[in-house]
Amino acid sequence: MKLDRHTRLVGWLKVLLPMAALILLSSLFLISRTIDPSDAIPYADVDVEDRARTPRMTLPTYAGTTADGGTVTLTADEARPGAEQGDGTAQSVRAQMTTPDGARTDLTAAAVAITSADQRLRLSGGVTVASSTGYRLESETLILGLDRSGAQSEGAVTAEGPAGRIDAGRMEIAADPEHPGAYLLVFKQGVRLLYQP
Repeated sequence: MKLDRHTRLVGWLKVLLPMAALILLSSLFLISRTIDPSDAIPYADVDVEDRARTPRMTLPTYAGTTADGGTVTLTADEARPGAEQGDGTAQSVRAQMTTPDGARTDLTAAAVAITSADQRLRLSGGVTVASSTGYRLESETLILGLDRSGAQSEGAVTAEGPAGRIDAGRMEIAADPEHPGAYLLVFKQGVRLLYQP
């Protein structure tokens, strides 16, 4: 009698469980909402023809060592090759220069032009320079050397630092001629210092 009940229960479960699964699956399809193709996730918002015409790199990084042992590292949001081999431009640039004496300078700019013939980077579009010596400078353009440690502004520069506020016609980071291996931050051409003790 016990075996008969068990057999009957198993027989009913063989019928009821598949039917319950079928009801659950059919309800998923009946209740689900309709798919609107216009709601599809866009895979790319780029102009493919423009990408094919103008080659570019996204998030490029350049790192190198200068002849005097300094390092230059450059990252950007986008870079494009120039007309000459080794030349190019980049947008939204972040650079770091470390001189052989250990001083570090961080630079940001809207754009950079790379000229391989004279081994230099021309940062433009508002350049901000923060040095490990405590100075923060702003200039419209700045030339950064790839063959030797150093940088110079092409025009006026404004700086805030330990001594106060400095306005000058030009600025230069260059090797100290009196102390080999040391580097100086030099302000030139109509330097005005507002000393803040």
